[in-house]
Amino acid sequence: MWIGYALLSAIFAAAVAILAKIGLKNVDSTLATTIRAVVMALFLLGAALVLQKFSLIKTVGNQTLTFIVFSGVAGALSWLFYFLALKYGPATGVAALDRLSVVFVVILAAIFLGEALTFKSVTGLVLLVLGALLLVWK
Repeated sequence: MWIGYALLSAIFAAAVAILAKIGLKNVDSTLATTIRAVVMALFLLGAALVLQKFSLIKTVGNQTLTFIVFSGVAGALSWLFYFLALKYGPATGVAALDRLSVVFVVILAAIFLGEALTFKSVTGLVLLVLGALLLVWK
């Protein structure tokens, strides 16, 4: 089931790149990111209300909340730089370099979460980097 969700995430992430690139044509990237964040917040608040998830708020402990907040800050920084890159660069190149986050996730997961670095995963990372470079270099 998680694979289907991940593929849907990838499809919507592709839509973000294309729609944002078109929308950034005549607007500051920070302002555009802010508008996007407000829309996302309102959408997610609505989803949480409709799905009745606010009753689960008591299950969020202090440590969990801290990590979620830091994740939010990291996400905001990621989107600020993503929209800035989209403003000035080609959508294909920006998206390719952005997806190198997979490389960083694998490395950081190995360091902080103890996930295995195998020959297969390292080979996949090398291919991801090569693929990104092929899409970026003209």
